[in-house]
Formats: sequence, structure tokens, C-alpha cells
Amino acid sequence: MRILFVGDVVGRSGRDVVVSRMAEIRSRLALDFVVANGENSAHGFGITPKFCEEFYAAGVDVVTLGNHSWDQREILPYIDGDGRLLRPLNYPAGTPGKGVGIYPATRGRKVMVVQVMGRLFMDPLDDPFAALERELNRMRLGPGGAEAIIVDIHAEATSEKMAIGHTADGRASLVVGSHSHIPTADCQILPKGTAYQTDAGMCGDYDSVIGMKKDAAIHKFVRKMPGERLSPAEGPGTLCGVVVETDDRTGLAVRVAPLRLGARLAETWPDW
Repeated sequence: MRILFVGDVVGRSGRDVVVSRMAEIRSRLALDFVVANGENSAHGFGITPKFCEEFYAAGVDVVTLGNHSWDQREILPYIDGDGRLLRPLNYPAGTPGKGVGIYPATRGRKVMVVQVMGRLFMDPLDDPFAALERELNRMRLGPGGAEAIIVDIHAEATSEKMAIGHTADGRASLVVGSHSHIPTADCQILPKGTAYQTDAGMCGDYDSVIGMKKDAAIHKFVRKMPGERLSPAEGPGTLCGVVVETDDRTGLAVRVAPLRLGARLAETWPDW
């Protein structure tokens, strides 16, 4: 099975490049399933029902969120009714929505998608390691379980992301980081067969400060005083993601490669 994970979609530039390129990407790479992190798609902060539907219509199968899950109030009454929209699993009990789901892929196969959020330099949520462990124990990878398991670790610290990757090694098809908005260069298959990358990068305007307009972001660092509210940069977008090919007999990764398309970063397609 071939699966694409698309990194944090930031603002209109990010939405536009994902929506406009998704049909081409699915066709060229013969993709079976697509996950996108959409937590910054609504003007850089959260997501709306409208943008969820735009992603689904373009060919995204599941949308994950993160620390900006609740920034748009209209998502609160919506999220319980949209089984394809996932917030971090380790929010406290009673939080709207869900953090894990089982979804149909091509040829009758099943994909489990789960998202956890880190705690280092982030909100002090429940333990992401324990939350992920429970789900990996409930659904086994391979025949009799899910043909693929994708884990989105939404976290600030690279160490925490890597620790979760190694914890899940051999029990997930792909563990990939989101939140940092910068694609890391450590795309690899771990010793027990799980594909891993510390951060997929963002989809948005890279002539920016992690997707936000430069002047306002620089002002916050230099002046240390309130100033203009941060807003997404509006130049041409670059799409960043990770593509994994799995073995249906085991669910483990056979190949993994970064995908980068668009305006500023060097274009990279998997050479498969």
C-alpha cells in the first residue's frame, strides 16, 4: 500500500497547494490513502468545517489536528460528527472528537490513523506514550488487524518524537512528526520496520517564519512587546509530506521518501 502524510497546512497558501496538487499526486504515486495535518489551515489557527470538506473533496482521506484544535469555535459542534477529523488522542476524557480511527483504503484494506500530542514545551496533556500503547495493543498491524497504521506525533521536541518512533517500531507502518513546520532530513526505516521522519514540514509559504508573515514575527522576537497579530504569509505555497510504501503481509514499511512540491524548496518526488 502507498500512503502519503502531508505536513501542517498553513493558511490559504497551504490549502491552495494541497487542494490543487492532490489529484496529480494521487495519480502519479498511485496512492491508496492520504492523511493531512490541517490544524493551521484556517488563517493559521485551527480548522473549519468548510476547509475539512475542501480537503476531502480534493482526495485527502483523514485530517489530523494538534494544539490549535479548538481555535475556531465552529469546530466544537462539528468534530463529533466527522469521523475523519482527528484531534490528539491524549486530550483528557470527555474532550470532543476522537484521536484514532479505522478507515477503508483501496482493495478492501484498512488503515488505522492515530494522533498523539507531545508534552515537552507543549500543553501538559495525558501521557502520549501510554495513550499510543493502548491503541497499538488493541489493533495489531498486519493480517487480522489493520494493513497499515499511521501515527502523527504532534510535538515540539525532536527527542520526544524520536522516542515515540522507537517505541512504536515494528508495530506501526509510519510514525511522522508534525507541528515544527520544517521538514527534517531523517526520513528512514527503523530497525524493526517502521518508517519514520521527525517532522514532515508544512504546506504553505516558506518565505515566512514557519508560515507566518515575517515582519510581525520578527517584531515579536526583537521588541518583546505586543504588536500586529500573526497571520499566514500569502505567497505561493510549497507542499511537504512523506510517502511510505508498506508490505500488506506485515504492514511494515518497504520504502519511504520525502515529497516536496512548490515554490521555494527543492522539488523532490519519490523515485519509485
